[in-house]
Amino acid sequence: MNRKEPPDHLPMCGVGPVFGITIIACTVLAITLTCLGLIPTKGPAGIGRILSVPGAALILGGAFLWYAAIFRAKIDDGILNNRLVTTGVYAWVRNPIYTAFLMFCTGALLIPGNLLLLFLPPVYWAFLTLLMKHTEEKWLARRYGQPYLHYCERVNRCIPWPPRRSS
Repeated sequence: MNRKEPPDHLPMCGVGPVFGITIIACTVLAITLTCLGLIPTKGPAGIGRILSVPGAALILGGAFLWYAAIFRAKIDDGILNNRLVTTGVYAWVRNPIYTAFLMFCTGALLIPGNLLLLFLPPVYWAFLTLLMKHTEEKWLARRYGQPYLHYCERVNRCIPWPPRRSS
């Protein structure tokens, strides 16, 4: 048999494409349906102008987080070399790339000023949490054991926050 051996490292993409494509498609669909008037716009007059500022800030913050995770932390090198990356942006959030997509989409949903669309970010967060718990977190716990579990105790899954001190 000429069976290819599996790589000796975690998958490069993981469940990222499933998460990213799903929430981007839902975001685009929700904004499109709002613009076409197929989803009623709820909220006080002028709320779109007000929400566009935090919306733009979330989009820019997501871009910074994505850049920091991919290029500054060099996550690809960590995966290929079987090294658990816990420094840089990974010291603040365990899944910064997924969090960046969550921030992009939340920011985009704020810009049209339709308060009805704000039910989507908690759905995205729940989807991300379920995906992580049942896939990548299991892989990482198996691969790295106690160091990874200790890291999980100190660093949030998807909300950037200063790491907690170890007890």
